[in-house]
Amino acid sequence: MAKESASGNRLIANNKKAYFDYFIEQKYEAGLVLHGTEVKSIRMGKCSIKEAYIQIMNGEVFINNMNITPYEKGNIFNKDPLRSKKLLLHQSEINKLASETAQQGYTIVPLQVYLKQGKVKMEIGLARGKKNYDKRDSIAKKDQQREAQKDFKVRNLY
Repeated sequence: MAKESASGNRLIANNKKAYFDYFIEQKYEAGLVLHGTEVKSIRMGKCSIKEAYIQIMNGEVFINNMNITPYEKGNIFNKDPLRSKKLLLHQSEINKLASETAQQGYTIVPLQVYLKQGKVKMEIGLARGKKNYDKRDSIAKKDQQREAQKDFKVRNLY
């Protein structure tokens, strides 16, 4: 479920597909506006950002389609699992993201959700979409690295 990273942050959800589909040009750390039962559910690792996307509306940043499984003991206090959640960023960061996404081919993608000093944080990235040949190139590089790692391991066994 959740993993402890070297920096002391506890990783809750990771979006590996974003690194495959996009070139991540800049990363930002954003806070999330959540209700109590949502925080409890996230602490249990019940969160998914695979199909989530980020929009800027009226100078505010929102994440849509982020699935937070309802907390079992929350009953009437549980919120809709797919509701839009507001991201907390500085106004200068929001303005920069808005101007960058106005350009053709740029978007904002969620990269990971983690706990930092007890607070739920999200890493978002300013991303440019990859073409199919870029994706094939990254697959070839991964295969090449995997083969090199395997050869290195075999050589060190003997």
